[in-house]
Amino acid sequence: MSWFRKEKRGPKVQPKKVIPDNIWIKCEACGETLYKKEVEANLNVCTRCSFHYGLTPDQYAALLLDSGSFLEHDSVMSSVDTLSFVDRKKYSERLDQMVKKTGRNEAVVAASGKIDKIDVQLSVMDFSFIGGSMGSVVGEKIARSIRRSLDGHQPLIIISRSGGARMMEGIFSLMQMAKTSAYLGRMREENIPYFSIMTHPTTGGVTASFSMLGDINIAEPGALIGFAGPRVIKQTIRQDLPDGFQRAEFLLEHGMLDMVVPRRQMRYTLIRLLHFMLD
Repeated sequence: MSWFRKEKRGPKVQPKKVIPDNIWIKCEACGETLYKKEVEANLNVCTRCSFHYGLTPDQYAALLLDSGSFLEHDSVMSSVDTLSFVDRKKYSERLDQMVKKTGRNEAVVAASGKIDKIDVQLSVMDFSFIGGSMGSVVGEKIARSIRRSLDGHQPLIIISRSGGARMMEGIFSLMQMAKTSAYLGRMREENIPYFSIMTHPTTGGVTASFSMLGDINIAEPGALIGFAGPRVIKQTIRQDLPDGFQRAEFLLEHGMLDMVVPRRQMRYTLIRLLHFMLD
């Protein structure tokens, strides 16, 4: 009878599971494979070895500033290809690509805000924009942040994350080292506090100018900080370098930094320093 007949069926095919990209990341410090969402929930800090990955300027501003106090300045300023520079591609094309990729016009965000109800000026570098390199507009935006600090007698905080001066702008980039340093000299004369926070990596002309000129120089744990990179130095002097050379902890031990502060404690540390220096 028909209800006893078995239907012939082929092998049951299980639907293929699609694993989305970017679920796991490999820590560049300890080599552990990490669940990306756990790292992001931990302020982009490795949950195994505490290696500090970078934050975007918006993320760092949200971490430090009082809620609702962020006010960006000079966001429309953008670089021009004064030298008609070409390497693998035109500098003008590279700039257009970076603007589309990042949604920003330059490699630094300058803003006003409050930390524990204290008015401050804040500049945060964006490494995703040509490696956070300092061109003429980056230097000018930082100089304007310093001027706003001078005009309002407000503390200044600069968070550095950069490969150094922008080679595509030549001498116009290198001039920013002198300009920002000169403005910071006026901050010192006016007794207005300047806190420099160095994150991984902070190198080149940025290190050789404003990032190492803070009244208090702070670094995140494990941050690479220096002018030339360790490989260049090793090849030049032809000697092995000490363990941890150019890392934040090494610089702290040798008197180049005042503090190494984990990211989760950075806002609280700044609040203490602000009250200490202003009261």
